[in-house]
Amino acid sequence: MKFLTGLLAAVLLIAGMGASHAVVRIADDRGGRIGTYVDKYQDLRQSGETVIIDGLCASACTIVLGAIPHDRICVTSSATLGFHAAWDFGSNGRAVTNAEATQMLYAMYPSQVKRWISQRGGLTPHMLFLKGRQLQAMYKPCYLDAQASAIKPSRRPLPQTEQVESARGQLLH
Repeated sequence: MKFLTGLLAAVLLIAGMGASHAVVRIADDRGGRIGTYVDKYQDLRQSGETVIIDGLCASACTIVLGAIPHDRICVTSSATLGFHAAWDFGSNGRAVTNAEATQMLYAMYPSQVKRWISQRGGLTPHMLFLKGRQLQAMYKPCYLDAQASAIKPSRRPLPQTEQVESARGQLLH
C-alpha cells in the first residue's frame, strides 16, 4: 500500500512539475491594439503558463498585469513597465486621447498599480515607467534572471505597433 501511495505521489509531482515550468517571456514589447492584447492574455491566462517580464512591457502590453493572476507573474531586474493614456486618430489624423478606452485600461490594473499610477497624475499622453525596486516590491522576482533571458518569447508573434485599427477604444500605443 505504501508503494502505491508513493507511486501516486511521484506521478502527481511529476505532472505538476511539467505545468509549472511552462513560461512566456515578455521583453521589448512596445504595445499595440488593446483588443489584440486582451485576446492574447485571455488565452495565456487559460494556459496556466507563468509570465516572466524581462525587459520593456509598455502600453497595451501592461494589460498582462490584470489578465494574468499575480502569482503567475515575476519580474527580472531588467523589467520595465510603461503606462500611458489610450488614444485614437482624430479627424485630422493626429493622436487624440480616448478617455473611455483609457478608463477601461486603468480598470484592468491591480489596485497597487492603480495606486502607483494615481500618485503620478494618472494615465496621460506621457509615459510613466515602473521599474526597479518599486516594481520588485509589487511583483515577485524571477530568481533565475540569467535563465529568464535565455527563454524564448511566446509562441505567437507579438502584434506590430504599425498595425492600426481606428475602431474606438482599440488603440493604445
